[in-house]
Amino acid sequence: MNQVRRDSPRQLDHLHRTGAVVFGLGIGAFGVLGFVNRLDMFSTTGQPVLGLSSNGLLSTVSVVVAVVLVAAGVRGGRLASTVLVVVGAAFVASGLVNTLVLGTPLNLLAFRIPNVVFSFIAGALLLFLGAWGRFTGRLPDDNPYQQERHHDDARPDPLPTTFRDPGDIAAARELAEAERAVAQHAAPPDVVARVDALRDVRESGERVQRWRGSNA
Repeated sequence: MNQVRRDSPRQLDHLHRTGAVVFGLGIGAFGVLGFVNRLDMFSTTGQPVLGLSSNGLLSTVSVVVAVVLVAAGVRGGRLASTVLVVVGAAFVASGLVNTLVLGTPLNLLAFRIPNVVFSFIAGALLLFLGAWGRFTGRLPDDNPYQQERHHDDARPDPLPTTFRDPGDIAAARELAEAERAVAQHAAPPDVVARVDALRDVRESGERVQRWRGSNA
């Protein structure tokens, strides 16, 4: 069970990081091809690039977004997940806004119908990928985001004033540190098991007493 706890967060982290890098490279290739073709920066009609319409401004935006996605993927899974959700929402919003300005002088990104369709599809995929394993309703116990939520909700008040016995005060502090380490995936297996044993205990005094007993 402890091995599953270690592997599951790593797999989720890998999914978000890989997704951010793959999408970033694809969007970056589209932007670079626009520069290679020396597209007019502010053309509202655009030129075809990989089946989509583009101009110099859209190429620039694409490269910037690509750099952000790749950098987030390299940095870490949590950041990659957040960036995927934000960029996905931006793509969907772009599809909505640019639908309204098609064929007008305000079409600064030279969008056409295929661009709008791509924005909606890519945005939905980015949102889904970034939210996977993080915002879904029923997360497994070994999911890192579920663990953090559970330990944040279940963490007792470790203030020394809650207890009179010096041993209880020390145990409360030790328990708080142990729960924090588990939430950050930095606790050894034995500490994880001891904290999990208190999963259904809500009253702070009883949690501390059981913690002291498990340490005996």
